[in-house]
Amino acid sequence: MSLRVVVAAPFRREGRERVTESDFIVDLSMKRGWFTPEQARRVVDVAISEGLVERGDADSLVATFEPREASIPEGFTPEESVVQRRSTFERVLDALTDAGHEKQEAVAAVNRLQSDLGLTVEAVGVLYARRQGIDVDALAERALAELEAEG
Repeated sequence: MSLRVVVAAPFRREGRERVTESDFIVDLSMKRGWFTPEQARRVVDVAISEGLVERGDADSLVATFEPREASIPEGFTPEESVVQRRSTFERVLDALTDAGHEKQEAVAAVNRLQSDLGLTVEAVGVLYARRQGIDVDALAERALAELEAEG
């Protein structure tokens, strides 16, 4: 997933799991040239919403994963879509593809299951991923919160 790689980059450069938000933004925009400063701020927002970082004290960002485990391929350039929030279903689909499932096959299976069960695509995506042995507990909580918000 390229968002994880993008988020890991400033932490890896600093060699720490905590960096200031301004250092994070400068790394992504000025040092790497991947984004404008405004887009880099958006990456912070998306990373927080997806649980990859948390706000710490004194304007710091704390990685919630091990940044050293995310490899940054040589010549890597992130897609612009990194600055967009993804739906719960998109995140479930990413978990499935990261685990080696073909995207089209996963979507087709979820669609079949949704037709059978009559639930939201997010709920069915979580169910399907769990049946495949993929840990999507955080996404299950998010899907449930979305269901409750819809009434």
